[in-house]
Amino acid sequence: MKVFIGADHAGFTVKEKIKKFLKRKGIGYEDMGTDSRKSVDYPDFAFKVARKVAKTKNSRGILVCGTGTGMVIAANRVKGIRAVAAYDKYSAKMSRHDNDANVLALRGRLFPWEKTRKIISTWLESKFSGKARHKRRIGKIGGKKNA
Repeated sequence: MKVFIGADHAGFTVKEKIKKFLKRKGIGYEDMGTDSRKSVDYPDFAFKVARKVAKTKNSRGILVCGTGTGMVIAANRVKGIRAVAAYDKYSAKMSRHDNDANVLALRGRLFPWEKTRKIISTWLESKFSGKARHKRRIGKIGGKKNA
């Protein structure tokens, strides 16, 4: 699996921690920016990551902005993307199990790193159930071919 990561200025510091975390776990990643705390527009980075995930087999994306909200809204505009803003391990796990989420959006502000780390681990380790009802529902939102 390859992980594409991106952040705006509010998520830059957390993105840098995510890179170290993924490296320690032996997970390949590509940093899609930003590369500083200088103010930027979050949709630019959400679209970069989402487009790469949509085109790259066996990949996922992780996005970080101040709240995760802007990134998840923007990423979900890209065909084939099922982005989720997860704030706990349960929402991270179920987003994979039921929704086959392929992009995770996280908070870069006012959120403890240890909790963020646990959310990422849970999301990366969780599998899609593949149950017919979930495939049908994903198909209805246009998120999976042949669903």
